[in-house]
Amino acid sequence: YDRGVYQEYRLRKNDELTLRIISADQTSVAMFGNTQTGMGSTNNMVYRIYDDGTVDIPFLSRIPLEGMTLEEAEKFLTDQMKPYIPDVQVKLALSTSTFCVIGDAGRGYFNIYKERLTIFQALALCGGVNESGDIGHVKIVRETNEGTKIVSFDLRSKSLIDSEYYYIYPNDIIYVDVTPKRFWAVNSYSGFLGVITSSLSLLLTVWNLVVTYQ
Repeated sequence: YDRGVYQEYRLRKNDELTLRIISADQTSVAMFGNTQTGMGSTNNMVYRIYDDGTVDIPFLSRIPLEGMTLEEAEKFLTDQMKPYIPDVQVKLALSTSTFCVIGDAGRGYFNIYKERLTIFQALALCGGVNESGDIGHVKIVRETNEGTKIVSFDLRSKSLIDSEYYYIYPNDIIYVDVTPKRFWAVNSYSGFLGVITSSLSLLLTVWNLVVTYQ
């Protein structure tokens, strides 16, 4: 696969952000709603990015954050709040930082617990790929600024490590296909023999009835 450079996640519409405001000035922080802790004051609020790409923060009106990284958004919000709180520190976290796994693997939604979560770590979180899963044709459905992108790759390829498919981003959907060999697995083969046996038994029963009443 072509080499790819890891790019930090950029905020998108409907993302939910946990905003934490830190300052020694409890009165000023109280304007935004606060929880007192120790010597300082902190404020933890959750804001959603609206369809117009903004968040609605008290006293700051609509703040455009879509397209920014978390670090860029923190710096931007800090500059916006300094006229109110000179010693302010702003911390942001993505509340909706999850990915989804479907197909022949452990299914469900899982949290991205660290930056640069790899595809192998993501699959390990969901319990791994089933024996009948096709590791040669794993797909990721990813939302980008250009629209929905679907990529397919082979987990066994060494070049995967340096490619754009190696890291998982928020809202990714990982799909593990079923290997064509699954039909010939022991369990499936036994079931297949059971169907054949039942069909033959039914055929013999019908044949005996026909012969009996002739």
